[in-house]
Amino acid sequence: MANLKEIRNRISSVGSTMQITSAMKMVSAAKLKKAQDAITAMRPYSETLTTLLQNLSATMDGDGGSKYSAQREVKNVLVVAITSNRGLAGAFNSNIVKECKRSLVEIYAGKNVSFVTLGKKGNDILRKNQTIVENNNAIFDDLSFENNAVIAEQLMSLFAEGKYDKIVLIYNKFKNAATQIVMHEQFLPIVAEANEEATTGMSADYIFEPSKEEIVEELIPKSLKTQLFKALRDSVASEHGARMTAMHKATDNAGELKNNLTLEYNKARQAAITGEILEIVGGAEALAG
Repeated sequence: MANLKEIRNRISSVGSTMQITSAMKMVSAAKLKKAQDAITAMRPYSETLTTLLQNLSATMDGDGGSKYSAQREVKNVLVVAITSNRGLAGAFNSNIVKECKRSLVEIYAGKNVSFVTLGKKGNDILRKNQTIVENNNAIFDDLSFENNAVIAEQLMSLFAEGKYDKIVLIYNKFKNAATQIVMHEQFLPIVAEANEEATTGMSADYIFEPSKEEIVEELIPKSLKTQLFKALRDSVASEHGARMTAMHKATDNAGELKNNLTLEYNKARQAAITGEILEIVGGAEALAG
């Protein structure tokens, strides 16, 4: 059994850790509310715009389509892995890395796969044995549509120039504070949504104003930028939710450990006191004898 001083030091250390994890939990909870409101407000607009874009792309098949919907033989794939700059968020980052590695084996086997990493944690792991085209950690320091648009334009340019035949996003989709869903989402090329209307030949009939070409030039880039921005906001909300949950569990575990150590300390202290009493009694009996 450890001596009393060692147990006291451990109790003090666990108490300090519990204060830190509790503070981190509260900070993440405050940030989560703002991030959750942002993604909840943005998601309907983004999903509707994406659906409209897919239907528009389908109507243009006979017109040569857009340069962003060009279907090519998939030889070169670019994976955009979205993680965070900080850890202590449970399996938030490791799930993205696992999905990236799984896709290399099960989906893109035999193809040239490169990565764009958004977030320090994913880059630190993937760069060890994968080709990293670009890493951007600063995007989360000031997450705005303007900063996001710069990255989206780079991705669109890489696809339009034919450097990559397919670009996908891998990120955590926010469901609630305790649940994040790993998404493997195609970014480029744009593909028409497979739904019942498409299969029955009843796709939407659009009237283009001012012209189809002008709409393509404006709507498609904007939709792609919005799609990436939604993924980034989903990731941010998921990160705060995952960290809040992880810190909550860590605080509970620290509290349980502190209670066990306190019990061990009291037992050790009681044993020491009993030993001292026995020594005094024994000494008194020896003097009396």
